[in-house]
Amino acid sequence: MASLESARPEAWFRLERDRLELGGAWTIGASARLDRELRCLKPEGEGAVTIDASKLEKLDSSGAWLLLRTRRALEEAGRQVTGPDLPESYRPLLENLEKTKPVPAVKPPKPKTFLRRLYLIGKGAVNACEQGWKMLGYLGRVTVEAGEAAARPKHNLRIAAIVTQIEETGINALPIVGLLSFLIGVVLAYQGVDQLAQFGAEIFTINILGVGLLRELGGLVTAIIVAGRSGSAFTAQIGTMRVNQEIDAMQTMGLNTIDTLVLPRVIGLVVVMPLLTFYADVMGLIGGAVMCYFDLGITFPVFLRQLDQAIDMSTFMVGIIKAPVFAIVIALVGCYEGFQVERNAASVGALTTRSVVEAIFLVIVLDAAFSVLFSVLEI
Repeated sequence: MASLESARPEAWFRLERDRLELGGAWTIGASARLDRELRCLKPEGEGAVTIDASKLEKLDSSGAWLLLRTRRALEEAGRQVTGPDLPESYRPLLENLEKTKPVPAVKPPKPKTFLRRLYLIGKGAVNACEQGWKMLGYLGRVTVEAGEAAARPKHNLRIAAIVTQIEETGINALPIVGLLSFLIGVVLAYQGVDQLAQFGAEIFTINILGVGLLRELGGLVTAIIVAGRSGSAFTAQIGTMRVNQEIDAMQTMGLNTIDTLVLPRVIGLVVVMPLLTFYADVMGLIGGAVMCYFDLGITFPVFLRQLDQAIDMSTFMVGIIKAPVFAIVIALVGCYEGFQVERNAASVGALTTRSVVEAIFLVIVLDAAFSVLFSVLEI
C-alpha cells in the first residue's frame, strides 16, 4: 500500500492500491503544495481506482483542476478510474471544468525547408496585396469626403485644425529639413569634386548639384524626413486616441472622423510639402556652394552663373510637382495605420513603425515612377 498524506490537515490525500481518498480544503492556498505532491504520486498495481472526495470541505477551481489532472494521469497510466465522489455542491464546478479540453503540447517548429520559405513569400505577397487594396479603398473614401468638403467648405473644412497642422508639419520641420539638406549639398559637392577632378571638370559639380537636388534629392529627402517625423506622428496621435476610446466618443457624438482628423492633416501637409521642398533645394544649393568655395575657390557669383546655365524652370518644376503627391501618400498612410491600432500600447508602436516603412517605400516607388514618366515624356 502506498500512502501519502499532507502535513497540514486542511488539504490532504491518500492513495491505496484501488482507492484514492482526499479531503480538507483544496483551494488555491494549498494548490502549490498539492501540485508538487501529486506530481510525485506513483500509482502501483493494475485495475480500477475509485476516487473518494466525500470528505472535501472546500473546493475551488484550482483544486478542481488538480483533481481532474490526477484522474487523467491515472487513466494515462492504464488504470480504470471511477468517480470522483464528492459533495453535491461541488459537482457543477467539476462538470464545467471537465468540458474544457486540455491544451495540447506545443510542437517544436519545423525546419524551414524550401517549400516553407516559398509559402512565407507567397503569404507575404498576399498580405501586401490585401494591404494595398484596403489602402486604395481608404483613398477613395478620403477623396469622396474631400470632394464634399470642397463643395461645402464652411461646414466641413476646419481652418483652425489645418493651420495647426501647417505649423506642426511645416514650420516646426524647418530646422531638421534645412540642416540635413545643407549637409547633403555639402556631401554631394565634395563627392562630385573628388570624381570630376580626374577629368579637370570640377566646374560641372555645380551642374550635378543643380539637377540632382532640384529634380530628385531635394523632394525625396524632404519626403523621407516628413514621413519619419510627421507621418509617424499622425499614426501615434490617432492610435492613442483609439486606445483611449476618443475615436469611439467622436463617432457616438456624430462627428465625421475623416473631416475632423484626416482632412486637416492631408490638406496641411499638401500645403507645406512644396514649400519644404523649395526650402530644402535652397539649403542644399547653399551647402554645395559653400563646399565649392572652400574646396575649389569658386565664388558665389560664379556658382550662380554656372547654376543658371545648368538648370531651367522645368528642372525646378519636376521636383515641385512630385511634392504634393508625396504629401498625400504620407498623410494617408499615417492616418490609415492610426485607425488600425488595437486597444493596447504595443499596437501603437508597431503600427507607427509600419506606417513609416510603408510611407518611405511608397515615396521611393512613386519617385521612381515619376522618373520613368518624365524620361518618357522627355521632360
